[in-house]
Amino acid sequence: MSHTAGRDDELPPGQRADILKERIYITFTALAVVLALRAHAVSAAEAALSLAVVVLGTVLAVFVADVVSHIAVHEVLPVREELRHMARVSLGALGALVLPGVFIGLAVADVWEIEPALRASSIALVAALAAIGYLAVRRARLPTWQRVVVLFAEVVLGLVVIGLELLAHNL
Repeated sequence: MSHTAGRDDELPPGQRADILKERIYITFTALAVVLALRAHAVSAAEAALSLAVVVLGTVLAVFVADVVSHIAVHEVLPVREELRHMARVSLGALGALVLPGVFIGLAVADVWEIEPALRASSIALVAALAAIGYLAVRRARLPTWQRVVVLFAEVVLGLVVIGLELLAHNL
């Protein structure tokens, strides 16, 4: 992830929640794209370009949505600090894509085949969901069993996305 836990810990809870929420959105989006790419015979370059376009498009859409919703609620443009926070939230979500970027980059460089790179990317993205879930619950005043349920649910949802993609492409 692009921000260290210490830096995120210094933020107000609402801003930390924004960052975690966007990381989840981008991670699920990337997971869906990677799974769709696995179902089709694509080259490593096509996979890299497809993932980059979808993720960057999503990041830009989230940023624009934040600005528009701010205007709708406050009836003014965001000030510099608010824009900085919106940009940090949107761009910070890209940190979840480091490992998939490395794996697909290795395939582009012909060090690795694209299928294992996409498989490893899927695993890394599900692991990222677990890590994001951990960051969300580690300081929460929840009993341990509820924290475990939240983490488990997030990983299960990631696996459900994988299952749905596989089912859709096998029909």
